[in-house]
Amino acid sequence: MKNITPENIVNDLRYLKLLSRSFPTIADASTEIINLEAILNLPKGTEHFLTDIHGEYEAFQHVLKNASGAVKRKVNEIFGHTLRESEKKELCTLIYYPEEKLQLIKARENDLEDWYQITLNQLVKVCQNVSSKYTRSKVRKALPTEFSYIIQELLHESSIEPNKHAYINVIISTIISTRRADDFIVAMCNLIQRLTIDSLHIVGDIYDRGPGAHIIMDTLCNYHNFDIQWGNHDILWMGAASGNDACIANVIRMSMRYANLTTLEDGYGINLLPLATFAMETYGNDDCTVFAPKMDFANGEYNEKTLKLIARMHKAITIIQLKLEAAIIARRPDFNMESRRLLHRIDYARGVFCAENGQEYPLRDTHLPTIDPTDPYRLSSEEEELVNKLHASFMNSEKLRKHMRCLYTYGSMYLVCNSNLLYHASVPMNEDGTFRHVHINGKEYWGRKLLQKTDQLIRKAYFEDEGTEEKHFAQDYVWYMWCGPDAPSFDKDKMATFERYFIADKELHRETKGWYYTLRNRADICDEILQEFGVVPGPHSHIINGHVPVKTIQGEKPIKADGKLLVIDGGFSKAYQPETGIAGYTLVYHSHGLQLVQHEPFQSRQKAIEEGQDIKSTTFVIEFNSQRMMVKDTDRGRELMTQIDDLNKLLAAYRTGFIKERQ
Repeated sequence: MKNITPENIVNDLRYLKLLSRSFPTIADASTEIINLEAILNLPKGTEHFLTDIHGEYEAFQHVLKNASGAVKRKVNEIFGHTLRESEKKELCTLIYYPEEKLQLIKARENDLEDWYQITLNQLVKVCQNVSSKYTRSKVRKALPTEFSYIIQELLHESSIEPNKHAYINVIISTIISTRRADDFIVAMCNLIQRLTIDSLHIVGDIYDRGPGAHIIMDTLCNYHNFDIQWGNHDILWMGAASGNDACIANVIRMSMRYANLTTLEDGYGINLLPLATFAMETYGNDDCTVFAPKMDFANGEYNEKTLKLIARMHKAITIIQLKLEAAIIARRPDFNMESRRLLHRIDYARGVFCAENGQEYPLRDTHLPTIDPTDPYRLSSEEEELVNKLHASFMNSEKLRKHMRCLYTYGSMYLVCNSNLLYHASVPMNEDGTFRHVHINGKEYWGRKLLQKTDQLIRKAYFEDEGTEEKHFAQDYVWYMWCGPDAPSFDKDKMATFERYFIADKELHRETKGWYYTLRNRADICDEILQEFGVVPGPHSHIINGHVPVKTIQGEKPIKADGKLLVIDGGFSKAYQPETGIAGYTLVYHSHGLQLVQHEPFQSRQKAIEEGQDIKSTTFVIEFNSQRMMVKDTDRGRELMTQIDDLNKLLAAYRTGFIKERQ
């Protein structure tokens, strides 16, 4: 308090009077200062970073349950050679899936009471370990209400202490005798999972490809501490939920492409019957082989007849999408995407595509009954009616609204956290390493201001009043964020949707990435980006990206620019695993340093429960701190130190008479 002067107090008197309502006496303010100072000297909580999950909900949930292998490491540390490997595996599986594992154990265990006694003691030891870096207050807030008092007693009393040994044993015996052991075990296992991960960062792309994006969102919406940096696939769904029909068509097309109807129909109650009816009426005699879904994702879930129907639906929505996108491009010339209006370049009589350079390419599919060659971008009356029905279905989905609200509340285009800068894809740049200036509505934005502006537009698209030009522009710009050349969530010269479906020549499929993806390999460029976002470059400052899968199988490394940039898209999505060679990364940042955990493919939840099959993971140490990182070294610590300064001013105000204590 030596730097606190009467002038400081007078300048802040209004704020200090408000603060005194929460801390009305010297004793209250002093107690809070003591509490906050103690928290500052606890170890930093563990942060987990995941990206590009793409609907793979079983693998995602398992990684959360096993904390990227942290639970197994703690069990090994605690029990060492006192338990056999099979027993440690059994305990880990119980922690991951307590309800399901209990049913299997009860079916085979002869002396269940003895098993309960042993297991409850083991779980208490694990829980004591994972709760040790938190205050009692924080642990108490995480406890299930019905067992809060009992768990507190078990966590904070030692059975080694002679006077407490019988006390602890009686608590455990009584839990068993009152038939609450199952519920208590479930509560303890869930608490261990929760305390092992202090905060979770999702660096984009929850949606598309895999079957369970809605299940992942359910998990996240109920998670204790998380944030999301939106990826281009998330933004596409946000655009669909805001009412942009081109985004809706893209979302449906992606679902058909990967034979993933579950998220739309079961997850969000989207009625696809009108699309199926239209597709059968329009393409009933067309095999639509070009539009057959990727078979790796069908997983034998659909019979041949259903797969043919999906192919026809796929073709129908793709044609509609191309028309809807062309309408946006026509009404937004400032998007500079005229080159992506391609339907008028088709010679429908000869079945060829006439490229801009004059070269002709035969079409892979020439049966296009809904396209009028004299007006190729006009929706037929049937297509228009279908679009209206699909639009209504998206707008009326209560579950979709809930999940989008969650994305908006906990999400953003970028985040700075503990000297790490998180964003999904890129910050658009020029070849010379300068930030690219992007024109939006007549103004220029670049660097941090560009990501802030696009964040604002994504929110306007959803929350702005209906019928306003601001909302219409924002809705169209959300679509641009999905596929626009200057969009930080995309940053390629084009999205070659038309070419991939209709042209065999793979040269036309090529999508050229922006300069950012080359320049990010340079340490000086990463320092420039960090500074742009207010992060002081240093040995513990990093940029964390997803978006572009790291081809580990080809020797590509996720650590770039001398460790300043980490690309942690390792192929959570099964679509990418053949080219990455692995099944995703988790970045783990705890008090001892920074680790990258590389995952092998997850077999299934069932095998994990029945056979104890865990995800095989390899951990690489990126940084090791010689001194353990404490809360005072984090962003949260800096906030607490500011609170302590304010409370010290309040103490001085009480002691000098500027503010009177209230008893």
